[in-house]
Amino acid sequence: MSDWQGKRYWLVGASEGLGRALAHQLSKVGAEVIVSARSEDRLRDLVAELPGKASYVTVDVADLGSVQAAAEQVGQIDGMVYLAGVYWPMAAGEWDQEKADTMATVNFLGAQRCVGAVIGDMTARDAGHIVLTSSLTAYRGLPGSIGYTSSKAAILSMAECLHADLRKTGVRVQVANPGFIKTRLTDKNDFSMPQIMEPEEAAREMFELMDSANFKKTFPRFLGSIFRLGQFLPDALYYPIFGR
Repeated sequence: MSDWQGKRYWLVGASEGLGRALAHQLSKVGAEVIVSARSEDRLRDLVAELPGKASYVTVDVADLGSVQAAAEQVGQIDGMVYLAGVYWPMAAGEWDQEKADTMATVNFLGAQRCVGAVIGDMTARDAGHIVLTSSLTAYRGLPGSIGYTSSKAAILSMAECLHADLRKTGVRVQVANPGFIKTRLTDKNDFSMPQIMEPEEAAREMFELMDSANFKKTFPRFLGSIFRLGQFLPDALYYPIFGR
C-alpha cells in the first residue's frame, strides 16, 4: 500500500536478528534506512550490506540522553520501528532483579523513550509511522517468563493507547506480535518452540504489516490463534493448560 521509495526509516535494535533482516527488507524496496543499536561494528557491517541508502547511529536505549541525542542526529524521519529487546528465562523461584530490570528497561522503557523522541515532530506535522514490536507472550501470563512477558504486554498496551489517540490523524501506529524467532535470545530456551521462524521470514511478515492499513499483526497464524484464544479462557481452564 505504501510508496517506500526515499522514505526515511529509523530502525532501533537493528544490529541482529529481526531488526537486521527488516533493514534489508526495507532497503530492497527503496527506503532510506538509519539503523541503531549499541554495537557500532555490527551496524557498520550492516550498512555496508544494504543495497540502498543507509547510515547508522549508535544508541543505548537504557539511557534517555543517548536516545534523545540519537534522535537529534537521525533528524526528521517518516517512520520509526522499535525492535530492541533482551530476554532471559525467569521463573518466580529464580528471580534475578538485575535481569528483570534490564528486560523492563530495554524492552519497554526503551520503546517508550524512542516513541517520545519522535512523537512530537510527527504529531506537529500530522505525518509519521510508528511500529512497535511486542510478542505473542503479551496476550497472557506464561510460566518462566517473568520480565519478558510483562515488558511485551506493556508495549502492546502502549501501542493500543497510541492507536486510540492517533488513528484519525496522519500518524500511523502499528504493532507486531511475533512468535518464536531463531535468534540469540531464543537460543536460551530449553523447551520446544513450535513454528519457530527464521529472522528473514519474520521480517517479511512484519513488512506485510507495515505495508498494510492494519493496526496489528500476530504471526505465525496458527500459533498466534492459540495464544489469542488463551485470552478468552477462564482462569480455571487457562492455567492448567498453559501454567505449571
